[in-house]
Amino acid sequence: MILDIYKDSLEYSAKDWKTLVILGVICLFTLLLLPAFLITGYNYRVINTAVHGVINGRDPLPDFEDLISMFVDGVKVVIVQILYLLLPIIIFFVFAVVAGQANGVAASAIMIIGCIMTFVAFVVAELMIQMGICHMAYNDGAFSKAFAISEIKEVIDEIGWFECIATLLGLIVITLVIFSVVSIIIGIIFTVFGISTAVLGINPSAIFILGGIINSLITMFLVGPYLSIFNSRSIGLLYTMQI
Repeated sequence: MILDIYKDSLEYSAKDWKTLVILGVICLFTLLLLPAFLITGYNYRVINTAVHGVINGRDPLPDFEDLISMFVDGVKVVIVQILYLLLPIIIFFVFAVVAGQANGVAASAIMIIGCIMTFVAFVVAELMIQMGICHMAYNDGAFSKAFAISEIKEVIDEIGWFECIATLLGLIVITLVIFSVVSIIIGIIFTVFGISTAVLGINPSAIFILGGIINSLITMFLVGPYLSIFNSRSIGLLYTMQI
C-alpha cells in the first residue's frame, strides 16, 4: 500500500509542469515571508484533495485561485507546525538547563537522555503535525481538528504507527535521492563540458558557474515544487488508509 502511495504521488506531481513553474516563481520571493504562506497553503490544498480522494484516482492538481484563502490556509498550517514542535523544543531546553547545573559524567548522561527524548518527541510531533493537518483538511478546514489529539491518535492507530513512520522515512529518502540524482546528472553534464573546454585551452570556469546556476534554477522551478507536491499528496493518501 505504501508503494502504491508513492507511485500515485510521483505521477500526480508531474501532471502539470506549469503549476511547478508557478510554485517556483513564488519560491523566488519566499524571503519576503508572505509568499511562503502561499506555498504552504497550496500544499494544504494538495493534502485536501488527497484526503477526499483515492489512491490511483483521477484527482486534478488544485488551481491557483482565491489566493487570500490559500494564504490563510498556509498561516493555519504553519501555526499547527509551530505549536506541535514546541514540545520537543521545551524538552530539549529543560534537559539542557538541568545538564548545565550538573558536572562531568552526570551532565553528559543527562544530555544524552535529553537528546533521545527530544528525538522521540520530535518524531511523534512530526507525525501529529502531518496527520493533524490531514484531519483538519478532512473536516472542512476546522482548525480545532488539527489539535483533536484523541481523534488523530485513533487515525494513526488505525493506519498503524509503523506504517506511518515508515512512510515518512520513505518520503525523506525519496526526496534526498531525487535531489541528489538531479544534481549529480547536471554536475556530470557540465563537468564533461568543462573538461572538454579545458582540453581546447579554454577556461572552464564559466561552464562550471553556468552549471551551478542551471542546477539552482531546475531545483527551484521544477524539482523543489515537484517534491513538495509529492510529499503533500503522499501524506494525504496515507491518511485515507484509515477511512
